[in-house]
Amino acid sequence: MSRATPATAAMQRAGKPFELLSYEYDPDAASIGLAAAAALGLPAAQVFKTLMVTAGDEALIAVVPSDHELDLKALAHAAGKKAIRMMPVPEAERLSGYKVGGISPLGQKKRLRTLFDQSALDHLFIVVNGGQRGLQIKAAPADLIAATQATVAVIATR
Repeated sequence: MSRATPATAAMQRAGKPFELLSYEYDPDAASIGLAAAAALGLPAAQVFKTLMVTAGDEALIAVVPSDHELDLKALAHAAGKKAIRMMPVPEAERLSGYKVGGISPLGQKKRLRTLFDQSALDHLFIVVNGGQRGLQIKAAPADLIAATQATVAVIATR
């Protein structure tokens, strides 16, 4: 597995410290984020999943803990939109430049507005996808938020 991805390059360009973690990706896992957390031996609340959504004519990135669900109404409110829907897989892969299971909030083909769930700030570090199935980036939440130029809001629910 190559450890150089557009996501790792984005962290390097931002000058933010990070660590790479790898695990055996299971394409049949019911939840990729929960499977990653278990494989890495980390609390699911610290392993964040990257979700692609559509709000009218705008594509957005939502980053939430793997043991939570995205609250579409809360995300719409935080983004100043009326309604949000999950983006179909082919569109998410085309826009991001990544395959599902490897979609990172970092280094996407086009910079999209990104929102992190507020709970990210509760941790010394969190883990997000590194741009490849089985590759994760571990970094301080503030560094990931800065590198993605993200907004922070309460957008997840149990």
